[in-house]
Amino acid sequence: MAFKCRLFAVLFAGGMFLMTATTPALADTDAQKLKVAKDMIHAWNTLDWPRVVDLFSEDGVLHSVMIEPVTGKAAIRERIMGLGAGITRIELKVQHIGVIDGRVFVERVDDFDYKGHAGAVPVVGVLEIENGHVKVWREYYDRAQLLHAMGVDSPAAAH
Repeated sequence: MAFKCRLFAVLFAGGMFLMTATTPALADTDAQKLKVAKDMIHAWNTLDWPRVVDLFSEDGVLHSVMIEPVTGKAAIRERIMGLGAGITRIELKVQHIGVIDGRVFVERVDDFDYKGHAGAVPVVGVLEIENGHVKVWREYYDRAQLLHAMGVDSPAAAH
């Protein structure tokens, strides 16, 4: 009897090890995804550019859909730091936020001061969040309206 109990214990422990070793990590919950998105919004509102970059995954993508996407944390850092250098105040005024089909949707108005120009632009952001980091962030807005609000004559000057 003792042998059978020990055999069962070994088989049970081995089976638990195999289940643990082959079971993929649980996906982020909707609440966790919303927390990451709200952390990102807070980082923007407080001009915490290193935190904005840190919230992206190493292979993250930032895509303002009217221009080419920026891929990888180093490229995102360059883009955010360049843009952030001109921003003296910004408030992402969230109107609606929620998770649909695993993605976080944020309808908002970005109210900002950029190089002495005050502006506000309606935006919808869609974030794909994995393992507590933004994997993909797509932004939908009227680019001409944004550039005008920024006081930018040339689209290249906005980066």
